[in-house]
Parts: sequence; C-alpha cells; structure tokens
Amino acid sequence: MPLVVYVGLLLLALGINGLRWLRVAQREHYLAGSVSRFFGRWLRLDLQYGIAAAVVSLAVATSGLGNPNVAILVMAVFIVGPGGLSFTGETSKLEWTTRLKKVGAVTLVLAAMVSLVTAALSGRVLFGLSISVIAIPVIIDVALLLLAPVETRLQKRWIDKARAKMGVSAPQVVAITGSYGKTTTKEYARRIFSAEASTLASPASFNNAMGLARTVNEQLTPGTKWFIAEMGTYGPGEIATLCSWIPPHIAAITAIGPVHLERFKSLDVTLRSKAEIAEKASVVVLNVDDPMLASLANELTEAGKIVVRCSAVDPSADAAVIAIDSGWKAFVSGQTIGELPDLPFGSNLAVAIGIGVAAGMEMPNLQELFADASPPDHRQSVVKGAGGAWIVDDTFNSNPAGAASALTKLLSLPAKRRVVVTPGMVELGKQQRSANRAFAESATGVVDDFIVVKKTNRRALLAGAKNGTATVRVMKTREDAVAWVRSNLGESDAVLYENDLPDHYA
Repeated sequence: MPLVVYVGLLLLALGINGLRWLRVAQREHYLAGSVSRFFGRWLRLDLQYGIAAAVVSLAVATSGLGNPNVAILVMAVFIVGPGGLSFTGETSKLEWTTRLKKVGAVTLVLAAMVSLVTAALSGRVLFGLSISVIAIPVIIDVALLLLAPVETRLQKRWIDKARAKMGVSAPQVVAITGSYGKTTTKEYARRIFSAEASTLASPASFNNAMGLARTVNEQLTPGTKWFIAEMGTYGPGEIATLCSWIPPHIAAITAIGPVHLERFKSLDVTLRSKAEIAEKASVVVLNVDDPMLASLANELTEAGKIVVRCSAVDPSADAAVIAIDSGWKAFVSGQTIGELPDLPFGSNLAVAIGIGVAAGMEMPNLQELFADASPPDHRQSVVKGAGGAWIVDDTFNSNPAGAASALTKLLSLPAKRRVVVTPGMVELGKQQRSANRAFAESATGVVDDFIVVKKTNRRALLAGAKNGTATVRVMKTREDAVAWVRSNLGESDAVLYENDLPDHYA
C-alpha cells in the first residue's frame, strides 16, 4: 500500500483512541495522571487487549516500523480495544465542553510534536505516528498537567465573584464533609433548617470549588439566612481553600472511611483533610460513633472548640437517634424530642439534628418535618419493580459501611428470594480487595443469588463468595444483570443493586 494509506490509518487510530481516553479524562474530573492509571487497569483486566497491546508495542519498538504492516496491527489493536471501553460512551457520553476542547487541542499539539520528533529521530513517519497512538493516554495526562494552572486562573474569576456575593448576602454557613454520608446529611439538615428560615443547600453533589461557586452565583439571594454547603476533597488543602471564601459558622463531619483512599493514601491523611472544615467554625458537629471522629472531638474540645457529639447508639450524646421498631427516636442531651420514620443512615440523621442543635433550634415538630421524607435517590431507596419485586437502589454508594447497611436493608424486606447485584467498591486503595472480599463473604452467607458485574473487582468478590451458600453468577454488564433479575424475580423477591460503575471501568 502507498505510504499515505498507512498514514491515514494511523491518524484514524490516533483520533479514535484519543477520543476514548479523552472521555476517561472527562469522567475523572480532568485529574492529571488519571488517564494513565485507567489505561494500566484496562491492560491488566482485559487480558486479550493487554497481550495484544504489549505484543504490538514490542513489535513497533524492535522493528522501528521497518515493516510498514506493523502499522496495520497498531491501528487494529488501538481502534478495537480495550473491549468495552467505547470512544463515544454508553453510560456517559463524551461532552465537548469548553474545557474538553482545550484539552483536546493541547493533546493534538503534543501528539503532533511526539510524532514529528520520533519520526525525525528514527527516519520513519509511521514510527512516529505509531508511538503517538500507543502513548495517547500519557500524552493526554501531560496535556491535563499543562492546563491545570490555566484552569485554576479561569476558576478564580468565578470564585472571586462568589466570594463577593457571599460578602453581600452574608448567610450563615453550615459546611458538611465526610468520607460518605455528606449528601444525605445535607438533605436531612436542609429539611430542618427550611422549616425555620430561608435556606439554600448546594444541589446534588456540587461539592467542589466550581460547583459551590456556581451555587452561590446562580442561587444565593438576599435574605437567605442559611447556606448549607457540602464540601468534598481529594486531598489536603482543598477544604481549607473552600472555607477561605465560604467560612462556616457550623462545621460537620459525618464519617471517616476508605473512600478515595487511593488518593489520600491513609485514613490519617483523610481525617486531617476533612478536619480542615473545623478551623474557622464556631461549632463543630461530629459523628462520634466513628472512632477517629471521637478522637477528633476530644482534640477539638481540648483546643477550646464547641463540639456537638452525635450518635446512633448512645442516647446520652448531645444529639442522637436510636433505632425503634417503627423507625428512630431522637434525643437531645439525653431527652426525647420526637420520633422519625424508618429512614436509612441513623448516624446521618443524628448529625443533621446535631447541626440543628448547634444552630440553637428546638425542633419541636421533628416528626412532622420528616413525615414525608425519603432517602436521597440511589442511596438505599426502596421501590417496587415492574415485575413486583422489591428493589433496593444503592447504586451511588461505594463504601464498606454503606454496603453493609444496604445488605441489612435487603434482609429486612419480606422476601422469599434475595439477590445482590454488584461490581464491588472502588477507590479504596490497599483496602479495596479485602473490603470487596469481606462484603461478598457476608452477602453470600445470607442471600440466594450473588451476581458479580464487570471485571474490576471480580477476583476479590469471587474469592469472598467461594464459601457462601448463594448461587454466584458472573455477568459482563449491569444491563445483563438487570435483564436476568427481570426474568427471574417476582412479587415475593427482592434485589439489592449495590454500587454501579461507569463504563470507563473494566
């Protein structure tokens, strides 16, 4: 074939492979290094793709594209694979936002530079293009790294605008963080505060700088008394920066756990990163059922901070909710203040009440406030499916405590046959394998069917399930599992969908 045909095929491969990994960059919030990390995971988990990519890369390196037909192999492997990682997207489509366009443009320039330099050094155009096709995940990560300071400067404009608006409106701020339970606690607290005064809560999971800036700029109005801000973090310093322009009057921490542990590296770093929320606050509300937060409560008290201790097991805590047959009984300083319906996450309810206590609210109508409350979407919400089976939707959860709680919820339903569908939990660092193995072990001892979806945690889940009594099934996608559930479960059955991974996970 003429050289131009080979060049055209490699450019096609570069385009398709580039789109595939740009979508991963978008899904991973444009964090430099994330694309290469996922590339490595797909190489390990998609065995056929991993072997093919290794063989072709070795062929390119050793031949220097002296044989142009190697370019055909490069094109075939990197257009087709990894299997299951679409370049257009299935559960989440590639969105050509302004930011992605910038990343794409810089990636294109870098890929051209890599191709030209390697072509010049080797004397072969096809060699240079092949290197770019193979290395595109790394090239995208370099583009993300180069653009990070630019994005920081662009974001500063919107943050400065939000800072000024906060100064003018001057709402009292409740800031909530934690490894998990932030969104649920925020929604419970919003219900309590809205009954007393004009309240704005950050929507959904708008818990980073740009999400909170957008909330302030678009939704904060004069006369708003309370702003409830959910604050997330991937590392030290982020929450401290958020609190510099959204200074909290009341700060709350829901739990410390191994969520995002692959980024934090240790639970101690997680604790210190979350504890930044307490530095500017007048009152700190903590879930002291968590041992690490119990220690933090003592530390802050000794430092002179006012601390509201919350519990789902100790009615003598400053704020507590204790399980009863019909739901929860709420306590403030050991005194009963009312009952609550059967909602999940008792510790989150306790923290929400503790936030109300910190704000000086008496909450005499607590039962009325929560009479029509329901769990936030996809967090242990329970519905009846089209076929009549109970469905416990816990697809937005990816932590061991939440998974155990959801399993308890499944067991509480009046079902004859119980099924768990899960791809397992992710971003747990060194604890990921043991946590997934432990969940599978506990689940397969009490349910009838245990369905493992995808490859990411398959080995750990199957290892945990090997001694259980449940029938274990392995399915390629969640859609396959849903189809099986619809075909096999009826009115007397129940299924728990525990976590759901987007399609850029293997």
